[in-house]
Amino acid sequence: MSDSAEQADGSTPRLGVVGAGAAGAAAAYALRDADVAVTVFEKSGGVCGRAATRRRDGCYYDHGANYVKEADERTAALLEELGTEGLVEIDEPVWTFDGEGTIEPGDRESTKRTWTEGITQLAKRLFDRAGTTVNRRTRIDEIRARGTDRETDAETRWGLTDTEGSEYGPFDALLVTPPAPQTAELLRATDWDDARREALVDAVDAVPYRTIRTVVLHYPFRESYPWYGLVNPDREHAIGWLSREECKPGHVPDGESLLVVQMSPAWSTETYDDALAEIESEVCDRVADLLGEDRYRDPDWTDDQGWRYALPDSAVDAEAIRTAEDARLYFAGDWVAGEGRVPSALWNGHETGERIGAALD
Repeated sequence: MSDSAEQADGSTPRLGVVGAGAAGAAAAYALRDADVAVTVFEKSGGVCGRAATRRRDGCYYDHGANYVKEADERTAALLEELGTEGLVEIDEPVWTFDGEGTIEPGDRESTKRTWTEGITQLAKRLFDRAGTTVNRRTRIDEIRARGTDRETDAETRWGLTDTEGSEYGPFDALLVTPPAPQTAELLRATDWDDARREALVDAVDAVPYRTIRTVVLHYPFRESYPWYGLVNPDREHAIGWLSREECKPGHVPDGESLLVVQMSPAWSTETYDDALAEIESEVCDRVADLLGEDRYRDPDWTDDQGWRYALPDSAVDAEAIRTAEDARLYFAGDWVAGEGRVPSALWNGHETGERIGAALD
């Protein structure tokens, strides 16, 4: 049973989830048939975290994670299970380019899926099927542990406080899913008189991250190319990824083009705080040079998004964070799995949700 904690019967175990990304959504979905009341808290107005979608002037565009990679049968089966309406496949391949801008053919990915209304449909459908209430625009900035039995932790209850001072809980278990640096910040603000807290902070804070800045470029024309996306595997170019959103059915009106340009970590870190107007011309020039087409220097509209904690470069020490599970404190996300991919966050969250269900049974 997934519902808001405020509506749950007092005897029903309650789970609080911080973050409505793919991991949090998958955990809620894993508990859809369990006798657990799930309440999710999300700081933004949307869901699915860095697997994000925006809409403008008749276009849908996935400006964070670009698609769901069907690398295994269970991911393919889950997407079908969530409903095939609006589920689409990207037919064109992903090619590569080097630091000099030389483009080479060769699909680097397996089946690539999204939805006509964007990749955020993944979390929306998981939460919908689970019947979970998501408290949006609720930024949690403090965790409280209460009633702990120091020998068994059997009576640990978790409370949460948001930036407006509102309190939530108590919860019988807590799942924390934001990127590792934000999770470490939360742990520092956790009122839990237990030696494990410091060890948890150290383990989570050690996860390195790449910063990525996305710039979206729209054009009133469309060129034909044999590829959907271009990736720079040697990380020697200022552009790390470039893709054509018009390759996704239902995303871009006929005769128009929308490019999603994700800049390299080094370039993104250096310009992270610069306004779009300050970096737009350079990005457009680099796109035009890479594609050999001057018309790309002059888009008719642009958009951007900075992802300070875009992709983890390694996994957290799993043994260190699992020590908190005796106190029913759990962590999930791509940084726990150790791979910055949507399916990695998805299945890590799902497996964590299953462990929570077993612990609360």
